[in-house]
Amino acid sequence: MGKLSGITVIDLTQFLPGPMMTVMMADHGARVIKIEPLAGDPARDQGPFEAGHSVWFANCNRGKESRALDLKSDAGREALADLCREADVFVEGFRPGVMARLGLDYEAVRALNPGIVYCSITAFGQDGALAQHPAHDMAVQALAGFLAVNDGPDGVPVVPGVASSDMAAGLTALSAVLMALLGRERSGEGAYIDCAMFDSLLPWCAHTAGSAIAGGESPRSASQRSLGGAAFYQVYRTADGRHIALGGREIKFAKVLLAALGREDLLPYAEAPAGEQEPLIAFLCETFAGKTRDEWVEWFADKDVAFAPVLDFREALDQPHIAERGLLVETDEGAHHIAPPIRFAGERWEPGAVPELPSTPR
Repeated sequence: MGKLSGITVIDLTQFLPGPMMTVMMADHGARVIKIEPLAGDPARDQGPFEAGHSVWFANCNRGKESRALDLKSDAGREALADLCREADVFVEGFRPGVMARLGLDYEAVRALNPGIVYCSITAFGQDGALAQHPAHDMAVQALAGFLAVNDGPDGVPVVPGVASSDMAAGLTALSAVLMALLGRERSGEGAYIDCAMFDSLLPWCAHTAGSAIAGGESPRSASQRSLGGAAFYQVYRTADGRHIALGGREIKFAKVLLAALGREDLLPYAEAPAGEQEPLIAFLCETFAGKTRDEWVEWFADKDVAFAPVLDFREALDQPHIAERGLLVETDEGAHHIAPPIRFAGERWEPGAVPELPSTPR
């Protein structure tokens, strides 16, 4: 039995933020009933496919039950209302106002089940000037200031490699729901949670955007310690066109590396403010361009420096560390699942079945 056994979740979410939140609940024993439109969650059709399912859909929806309901019909809404009466958690990801028009907003569901924990996940929240603005992850990152510092040497922002606002919202919603369930144990009362992708992402800039948070100028990547202005928090090209990363600014790492390279005279630049380390950055650029990525891996093996080769996903998933930690699990059907990051000692996890879309929708 998982930590959430006995908890029933009604999941009206699609794509990424909501499904990532509810799959973490399903992974730990919650009964998650996924309510899909008659055509199914669009992620079902997003390739690549493995063992009969989209890899994306499978990894975000394993272990759930699926119900196909037409919420524009009386029968579909009545069927959902019946499920709500016995549920603990209700999660929806529609734009503000949609659930009210369907007659299934928080007040309506609360009337059916006073103890319900109701969570709405949207891009910008239930109120405010942006509440009705359509947006997926990158637009949220753009409006929150994050995309501006996701830039290269030319200063042009690039498409981010991680859907950070989606994932931040999923984690925030999970935390909020678990808090509300704990509070319900004490008070007997449910709760309403207004979870926004924008709100969830914004605190993630505390370590990089301090000047702007304090009312000053926005940080520039070239002069910010964690965004490209520091020699020891930097990406370098190697002789074979690949890359390595230095990922620790502590002076102890600089001392070790510069001593090994015979350039301890450059140590003062490592101690200088970000944006004032260009001579050291230039030296390291030239140095790292002299060997291949894998030669540098071998060279760094016996040195206590925060160093890493830049791997692609194939290389990353093939690392021994992945197998040793059990982070990629293959089912009997040949499907691959990323293991949940939340695991408890003494509990064994296996991926639940991926739900098929019911053939008899309501």
